[in-house]
Amino acid sequence: MLGFGAKGAAVWLALTSVVAGLGQERLISINATAGAFQIAGGPVSKGQVLVSDNEYWGVIRAAGDLALDFGRVTGINYTLSNGKPTSGPATYGYRPVNNKNNTFFTTTAPSNFTGPAYSEPSPSDVVIIAGTIGHSAVIDSLIASGKIDVSAVKGKWESFTSQVVENPVPGTAKALVIAGSDPRGSIFGIYDVSEQIGVSPWYFWADTPPKQSKNHYVILNKKVQGPPSVKYRGFFLNDEQPALTNWVATHYVDTPYGPGYGVEFHKLIFEVLLRLRANYFWPTLWASMFEVDDPGNQPLADAYEIVLGTSHTEPLMRAQNEFGKFYQGAWAYNLNNKTIDDYFRYGIQRAKPYARNSLWTVGMRGTGDTAIEGLGVEYIVEMLQTLVSNQRRLMSEGLEVKDVTTIPQAWCLYKEVMSYLFHGLEVPDDVTLLWADDNWGNVRRLPLKNETGRHGGAGVYYHFDYVGGTRSYKWINTVQLSKTAEQMHMAYARGADRIWVVNVGDMKALEVPINHYFDLAYDAKRWGVDSTAEWTRLWATREFAPAFAADISDVVQRYAMYASRRKFELVEPYVYSIINYNEAQAVEKQWADLVADAQAIYDKLPASLQPTFFQTVLHPALAGQIVHKINIGGARNFHFAQQRRNSANDVINAVVAAGQEDAELTARWDELLGGKWKHFMDQPHLGWDGYWQQPMRNSLPAMIHVQTNYPSVAGHVGIGVEGSNATIKGDDKYHGNSNNNLVTPPLDPYGPSTRYFEVFTRGTKECEWEAAPWQPWVKLSQYKGVVGAKGSDTRVFISIDWTKAPAAPYSGTININVTTPCKNLDRYGFRDPMVQVPVINRDVPSSFSKGFVESDGHVSISGTHYSAIIPASKSVPENKDVTYHKFANYGRTGSGIGLFPQNTEKLTVDTAPALEYDLYFFSNHSKANVTLYISPVLNYLGEHDPIEYGIALYPKGETPKPKSMKPVGPTVGGDMPANWDGMVADSIWGKWGETKTTFEVPKAGEYKLRIWALMPSIIVQKVIVDFGGVRPSWFGPPESFLAGRDAKGAYNVTSFLDEVDTVGGNRGEEGKLAQGGIKLEVKEDDKGHGGHGGGEGKGKGKGKGRH
Repeated sequence: MLGFGAKGAAVWLALTSVVAGLGQERLISINATAGAFQIAGGPVSKGQVLVSDNEYWGVIRAAGDLALDFGRVTGINYTLSNGKPTSGPATYGYRPVNNKNNTFFTTTAPSNFTGPAYSEPSPSDVVIIAGTIGHSAVIDSLIASGKIDVSAVKGKWESFTSQVVENPVPGTAKALVIAGSDPRGSIFGIYDVSEQIGVSPWYFWADTPPKQSKNHYVILNKKVQGPPSVKYRGFFLNDEQPALTNWVATHYVDTPYGPGYGVEFHKLIFEVLLRLRANYFWPTLWASMFEVDDPGNQPLADAYEIVLGTSHTEPLMRAQNEFGKFYQGAWAYNLNNKTIDDYFRYGIQRAKPYARNSLWTVGMRGTGDTAIEGLGVEYIVEMLQTLVSNQRRLMSEGLEVKDVTTIPQAWCLYKEVMSYLFHGLEVPDDVTLLWADDNWGNVRRLPLKNETGRHGGAGVYYHFDYVGGTRSYKWINTVQLSKTAEQMHMAYARGADRIWVVNVGDMKALEVPINHYFDLAYDAKRWGVDSTAEWTRLWATREFAPAFAADISDVVQRYAMYASRRKFELVEPYVYSIINYNEAQAVEKQWADLVADAQAIYDKLPASLQPTFFQTVLHPALAGQIVHKINIGGARNFHFAQQRRNSANDVINAVVAAGQEDAELTARWDELLGGKWKHFMDQPHLGWDGYWQQPMRNSLPAMIHVQTNYPSVAGHVGIGVEGSNATIKGDDKYHGNSNNNLVTPPLDPYGPSTRYFEVFTRGTKECEWEAAPWQPWVKLSQYKGVVGAKGSDTRVFISIDWTKAPAAPYSGTININVTTPCKNLDRYGFRDPMVQVPVINRDVPSSFSKGFVESDGHVSISGTHYSAIIPASKSVPENKDVTYHKFANYGRTGSGIGLFPQNTEKLTVDTAPALEYDLYFFSNHSKANVTLYISPVLNYLGEHDPIEYGIALYPKGETPKPKSMKPVGPTVGGDMPANWDGMVADSIWGKWGETKTTFEVPKAGEYKLRIWALMPSIIVQKVIVDFGGVRPSWFGPPESFLAGRDAKGAYNVTSFLDEVDTVGGNRGEEGKLAQGGIKLEVKEDDKGHGGHGGGEGKGKGKGKGRH
């Protein structure tokens, strides 16, 4: 553990020598360079920040933060001045709404917010001047004198320039001048300096300690930051209990109407939004009424320069709970429109003073975040047209704005509302179409080509947290950053760039995905679709230190994949297979390795950084591992209990212990930093039983206890084999009655090099056992052992010495006798058990030098391991520069591949390039079912133009005859397409038959598989060709043998961990060339795009595995 004191400080400085804004152009350094301007340390003993007295209050407040931020990193607070002696603090005045009468608008006595204290002017100490163009006397004077050039930012949205200026004001020799195009431009320029000197946006919410350094230098004479990529960038603080509401209730005094969601709480929220370069806020909904709970809330947002909105179910600046609490009648416009119009009119009056920072939600849904009920769709559409027309009239009248199109408005097309468009709903051209995802991070609809010219533009309402079907998820972070990047960049590419707002639930525990989301929105060009690895490394650099950044980035990305592939709330005992493809064991190993790596980093960090690391990295890893230990343990208990193993009871004990670990982890969280974040882990997360809503208390899965007082009537020793729940000796429902033979999956030189059987105790005494194969070339990892009191259950691996096995072609079943002297009365009723191993020796022709080879009745392929990209047969403007792109560190295990660029319009099999895979089949005269595992996607171009791909499987040398597949069904009302529940739970389409295509396989030999992704969102993660050999599992069978890459007879891929590209796997990137590699085929203009070796081309970025 690193210590403190002189030596500790030196180590700390070495670890944190790089300080810069996350991905921002470097302006500040702690190291001097030629011509650098020192703003801290050296001759600067007490710096001052200068603003004008006519500046926006929110900019002055942020400048005060900057003065404090210098104190946080140097130990000496800077002062703030408006250049005038004896000035009192700036104030923001407002008239609080009378929250005791919320149907008739009145206000109470004037009130104000007080800004940071001003110090006496000290021009010689001024090192930073900040202000807004046209609203700052000092900035306007510098512009007029020609000392600063603001032409690159003037009149633009949220832009700023930072320039070193000599003699900017009398008595100041040199200063860094920050000039914003508007108040938020100024604020972002100020916080840019704060971040670059070493103050993280998360200094409060994640306890990131400021990076200590006495010296800071401006190393860039001029910086220009233009408008953000997305105009409005914000989050929805959705306060479903218990976590956030419980925390608020224990830290703030209750309001007259509920928990203390008041000004003091929202100051912290608004500050972190601005430090993250966000600007938009949807307030809490379920347990609060933002504008009513504290009359200071709405003016505070305006004072801070936060754009206030309301959620999809709260039109015209009124909280959902206000109507039911203060108004009479139904929330039904067809029945109660006069009352509802009055309700809207009041909301407009209340918000009028703050209209400059308001974005108005229009439309209407049913009561309590539900669909409008009791009316036909046609009538709802007609009613909504009238409603919105009236809402716009009321806004124009209430805000005294003649041209309603100048008022920023958005209509959130959430759930059933989107379907109204298909029934003729017309949205005014100036209203932003706020498209929504499916609550699970999959965008439902994006702008069509003919919709991109709308004056109001389009946006996306996204989710990191959700309450509803198929299962609520709101405990901790289960977001895959690379998936967020893929979805949001597709939205951006198609013109959805006006509003990005994300549901973050309680916010706490979602710091990493929130930060990432806002960075994508702020600068989509800087943070491209393949930027996740770089982003996590730079995030770790800022929050911790460069020395740890690469390792932390690796852990964060692996965690994101493991946690997102099936959200914790959906992890149940039945999910991962205990008996097939070593699946559950592989998942356990990934989590164990992740926790070990996270813990190793934690142990090396300075003590001051450990709380931040615990909250953002270690706690999620530990929590995720525990959830999987409990649920996989539940499955293992069931399996062992079916075999009547004594060890079924040991598993119960292990699961109970894991449940206690979970409780202790929550207690550790609650005790962190003296209980600062207590209650944020109150969310129950264990004991889900198929119902969508949260359990009311944590509980463990149902398990079976085996009575161990007496042995099994079939003997003390039991035998089980890979792929089966059956046990011998004895009878059970998993194998034939009185049959004492069990068959393992086959062994062949192109499949896994080992299979296994297990020997276990189901009795009351210690027993020896011995195994004897009938052929000497069948090898065992262990030939004898002991089970019982001093022994343990034993897994015995079976392998073949192919140099001594019968030459190809050969097919036979080899017996293995398993005997024990521990026989009692069972010897009269049951014969000795026998394990049977199908052995197949065969060869592919020498001419088949590259491609995947059938084994165990199937071929399994990672999508990125194609042989070639086949150019489109027809050239059209729409397919210019269209190719395939590898999405690294993405999906369920490693990567995916899809069309690029992401704004490509839908193509046909004639105009789309194809992925081609080379295959060799031993099966013949049979049918093959080809299933694609594709990333979650919905019909984002509308139901009339659904997701589609082409696929063909055919003998080499023949002409492909592609079949068209449309895997995603229509959306009807608020319902999702068929099998959507399974898709979001499993994080792929394909598990439920929707991507299965059947082809004839008339003969053995070489085949070609071609896939034409006709739309960019079809991202292929895995391809499975099944001749009937695929066994039930969650991931599907591991990748098959690849000629040219893998060594015959030595390809021991027994689980997905052994695949080449598995993130956190056994081979990682090294596996790509571990067997000597192969020469990739690149056809025509496909240069630079990899095939079996996973080359990158435009899809740069390596999915780092754990080596």
